[in-house]
Amino acid sequence: MTGLYIATGIALLVSLFFDKSKTKSGLKKGWVKFSKTLPSYLKLLMIISLVLLLSEDLIITYLAQDNIFLGLLSSLILGSLTMMPGFIAYPLANILVGRGVPYMVIAGFVTSLMLVGVVTYPLEKEYLGIKATILRNIMSFVVAALIAIIAGIAYGEVFMI
Repeated sequence: MTGLYIATGIALLVSLFFDKSKTKSGLKKGWVKFSKTLPSYLKLLMIISLVLLLSEDLIITYLAQDNIFLGLLSSLILGSLTMMPGFIAYPLANILVGRGVPYMVIAGFVTSLMLVGVVTYPLEKEYLGIKATILRNIMSFVVAALIAIIAGIAYGEVFMI
């Protein structure tokens, strides 16, 4: 991450060197866009904070179903409604593996968690529009389900007929 900051600083200095007025204008436009996005982003962070209060046991209860397809459906829905960063999701997936949750269910949960953005819908619709946001979420849900089924086949949890 530090490298990204350094590269950005260097690019900003180079831009200032070549054209100060355009650089200042660009920084002002960026600040205006950031100021408009900040309230929506803060709302999103508050929602995410509430969602992260979900306990590990509650997630395991919904994912560790006797019927693997019911567990998969639960994982896809729970993952779609939840949002957490990867550095929390992947250790949680490891805990789920340790608790005996099938790989297919974990793949569905983590993939839908990362791809489907029900929580981010209000922010997304501002930039992509309602139609594109809904279409993206539906397609992401289907892709997450396909990835989970492929993982189930790869780990021998689902057999092809």
